[in-house]
Amino acid sequence: MQQTRGRLGIGIVLTVSLLMGAGCGGTGKTFYLDLQQKQAAAPYMEPEPVRIVIEPFEDRRLDWSRLGLRTHLWGGVTNFNVTGARLGEVIAQVLADRLKARGWKDRAWTVRVASSGAVTNLNDADIVISGQVLELSVNAKSRFFSTVVTTSSNLVIAARNLVDQSSTTRSIEGAQRETVFWFSEDDVQQLLASTLKDDIDRYLVDTMIERKALRPAR
Repeated sequence: MQQTRGRLGIGIVLTVSLLMGAGCGGTGKTFYLDLQQKQAAAPYMEPEPVRIVIEPFEDRRLDWSRLGLRTHLWGGVTNFNVTGARLGEVIAQVLADRLKARGWKDRAWTVRVASSGAVTNLNDADIVISGQVLELSVNAKSRFFSTVVTTSSNLVIAARNLVDQSSTTRSIEGAQRETVFWFSEDDVQQLLASTLKDDIDRYLVDTMIERKALRPAR
């Protein structure tokens, strides 16, 4: 009886190992991540009469071909990239969605994203926000019975105030790490979206709107 249980235990371990191994070989395919998460709307408040235009961010990453990769336990990789438009356009839209839902003082603001390559009409804006993506990456490394997911970000966000021609520039770096037992590409998407949200939240804490101008928080 004891010998039978021992064989059964070994069989279960081997079965689990085979199942894990079957899903741990990379094919080099690309999984596309949607970073535009739904924003919880703030209680309605009359928007302040400030017109904000966000220009697509400049992508200055060393590697434009992907956001990162998953290294599989039994060899090979799966690549990660952003869904849809270019990364700089996606980040501009994520920032705009955040400001429209609940920006400074936890209220909605009047925001639009400028078309890529278009010249912003300064008569239609009070504040023009632009930026640079120096780094935004996510990587996953599979191990026995777990996968470690890590993210890293480095953004530069600049704002021009047309009311007085002043400007502000803020650099933001972030990183997150999570270990999961059963890996899913959703884990990668959620962690990278969380990292980007944290960057934007810190930017809002460090700045404020005063007299139709964006300034450092006091």
